[in-house]
Amino acid sequence: MRLILILLLLLPAPALAWGDYAHRLTARIAWAQLSPTTRGEVRALLRAAPRLDTPTCALASIEDASVWPDCVRGLDNNRFAYSATWHYQNISVCEPFDIGAKCPNGDCVTAQIPRQQAILADRRRPAAERLQAFAFLVHLVGDMHQPLHMGDKADRGGNDVRAAYGFKSPDRMNLHRVWDSDLAERALTEPSAITPQRITPAQTRAWTAGPATTNARVAGWARETWDIARTIVYPELKNLPDACPLPTEARRASPRAAITPAYVAAATPAVRDSVAKAGTRIALLIEQALARP
Repeated sequence: MRLILILLLLLPAPALAWGDYAHRLTARIAWAQLSPTTRGEVRALLRAAPRLDTPTCALASIEDASVWPDCVRGLDNNRFAYSATWHYQNISVCEPFDIGAKCPNGDCVTAQIPRQQAILADRRRPAAERLQAFAFLVHLVGDMHQPLHMGDKADRGGNDVRAAYGFKSPDRMNLHRVWDSDLAERALTEPSAITPQRITPAQTRAWTAGPATTNARVAGWARETWDIARTIVYPELKNLPDACPLPTEARRASPRAAITPAYVAAATPAVRDSVAKAGTRIALLIEQALARP
């Protein structure tokens, strides 16, 4: 097993980000759990896509919706620049969990999920506005389940930590990128990877149980993800000081964080669980928003 992990680390990995491969998987999981009635509502909303005027960013399915918010951030007209901070929160793992931290004016992932769900649920709003909220809702729930979109050691969610990953140059790799792309893609494609069919009814009930309000649910889900950053993402790293927050010299050194086979083995179950939970919870929030009286 150890030899297999080493070989997998050395193979070139596709440049698929959490905003691509994992997001599309969360969308497939969510779609599989939606009721036929709700799927029909989603299909009707998707017909409003041309009104958003983002022809280079497809929005014809729930899978497209899961990556649309990342795509529109790159448009030349900067129409969606306001949403840049909605994708993360970076709550310090050096202190007790605080859902209100790092969220000025509600411009963070945990504040925007309930807001986008409320817009989606409001049938008085134009279809295009509700479709945009649908895309943000699907995407942001996925983002919130990426540990380095929630946990932080004063390193911008791992963006400031150089990482040595296989043959990839640490000058081009950082810890956040490893979790966004290479590590996530491997965890989600190796046998026995998570699929919509592998999620049991008992898991669905467990992952969606909790408080009645979306705000309270999101706070609980965010804490789960933050705890993965606190207990797995940072502690399992080699060549990184056991300091919290990370000192400046540790963040800038290169290479610093070593992504070893043992690290991949420890992280893989967390990645799979996070994506499965994200897809299941996306389905819950969509069902709640589109439920008819």
